[in-house]
Amino acid sequence: MTITTRKRLFVMFGAALLAIFMLAVRELPEFGHYRGPYGDVLNRETVYERHVTDVVSAVNFDWRGIDTLGEESILFLSVVGTIVLLRTGDGETEHKDEQGTTSNDDIPLPSEATRVASLGLVGPLVVFGLYIVTHGHLTPGGGFQGGVVLATAPLLVYVAGDLKTFKRIANHEFVEITEALGIGGYLSSGFLGMVLGSAYLRNVLPLGTTGHLFSGGTILVLNVFTGAAVAAGMVSILYAFLEHTIEVRLRRKG
Repeated sequence: MTITTRKRLFVMFGAALLAIFMLAVRELPEFGHYRGPYGDVLNRETVYERHVTDVVSAVNFDWRGIDTLGEESILFLSVVGTIVLLRTGDGETEHKDEQGTTSNDDIPLPSEATRVASLGLVGPLVVFGLYIVTHGHLTPGGGFQGGVVLATAPLLVYVAGDLKTFKRIANHEFVEITEALGIGGYLSSGFLGMVLGSAYLRNVLPLGTTGHLFSGGTILVLNVFTGAAVAAGMVSILYAFLEHTIEVRLRRKG
């Protein structure tokens, strides 16, 4: 797909999205004028019925867990679409090295200070991302937010090193398996409720003690699966963008 075609598609779909967004904004209530009792009911009942202190996560992974499944599917399709748009076409492989890896040796590296700082942030980012994912039912955060934080760690590895290092860290097969396990785990968790004679995505685990890590029943489990799917999806997009960008630069140089 040529750059001109991509620009035309972007303008067309961007205009449609802008029109839909403007129509949606027109229907929003004025600031400070909450219309319905939905939020009030959730604030009152969530801690008592779900044993979690983050109402947003309770909505995402319990009260309206089926909607979150749809959002994960949208993310998955977005990742697939991005990779397809950025795929290497015919005649675009002449700049690959013998191992099939695109080289970026001629691209200027960041300063030493930037590289050292980036490398030093990798470990804390991984820990912080895992914390956000696993504590999403207790504090603001969850699988979606934590997954994006975790996906930033391989990007910092690229900044501190190069594309080859990034590819070793973000092994393509491992990333694909992780994304499949994340989405598949979410689906399977929903079926457990049906197997035990209840509804899809119905909680089937002990609720635990409010405020403790192992509480909220399946909300914690669904957060973890979502975090895995989001992190893997974001890394796949980074992989595609970095490889495509470097290939374009090499083709222009050639």
